[in-house]
Amino acid sequence: MLALGLRLAGIGAMAGMGALIKAAGVQGANLVEIIFWRQAASVVLILAWVLATGTLSSLATKRPKAHFTRSFYGMVGMTLNFGALLLLPLAEAVTMSFSAPIFAVVLSVLLLGEKVHAWRWGAVAAGFVGVLVIAQPGGDHLPLVGAAAGLAGAFMIALISIHLRDLTRTEQSLTIVFWFGAVTVICALPLMLAMGQAHNGLEWLLLAGIGVAGTIGQILITLALRYGKVSSVIVMDYSGLVWATLLGWLIFSDLPPLTTWIGAPLVVGAGLVIAWREQIRARRKPIEPHPITGTEIR
Repeated sequence: MLALGLRLAGIGAMAGMGALIKAAGVQGANLVEIIFWRQAASVVLILAWVLATGTLSSLATKRPKAHFTRSFYGMVGMTLNFGALLLLPLAEAVTMSFSAPIFAVVLSVLLLGEKVHAWRWGAVAAGFVGVLVIAQPGGDHLPLVGAAAGLAGAFMIALISIHLRDLTRTEQSLTIVFWFGAVTVICALPLMLAMGQAHNGLEWLLLAGIGVAGTIGQILITLALRYGKVSSVIVMDYSGLVWATLLGWLIFSDLPPLTTWIGAPLVVGAGLVIAWREQIRARRKPIEPHPITGTEIR
């Protein structure tokens, strides 16, 4: 129950970050500023923590190249996912991100040579049908650029997760998050100097809130794994759609249309089926953590 509660709270914090990103965009903050301050806050908070606890040495790494690769993928993914949040209603943007496990199955075949059988291929097909129902290619419900950014962002989440599977074998989660933030801040600084704007108090509060909410969300989601298996707590991740729908309605007066209510269950259901099948295989013959769900795969 503790693990489920932590995971639920973490997903709520990440949904809150999404709402703050959208609100900051409405107030005039650009994507570069949002990414920069999101990561800068993370770096500051982690540094403050390790300095206060005397664990600064935990940030040392012997794999700078791997961290740079992860950071590059992360910057691309963050640009796409944050861009989708700015362009799409919250519920639709979050639903697009739920297609990441679907892409992970495809990447597992292409990059890892994993054998995938009927259950997961069926889930992949159902998930993509759900995406098509929501996006309605050729229609005017959602901006095509926003839908494309959301799907590309989900693809990057899957790709990053496969890369993280190797990185987490030798590096602590806090180390990975810190170097991702630090590399992003350094790379984004020239753009920030060129595109940064003056803001009022509300806008600065929104930008700070993005960084704090995102960092807290990451910590809670990771902490949940210390008290429960990923296969048990992963279902809480889909509560993000509830949070996003509620926040989108309360803050931006956006309610998903009928097509989203039809397509979202297909996408969410596909992810749950994938996680369920992985859990069954894990009970039969444990191998190694799955790149997305963390459950064991074969």
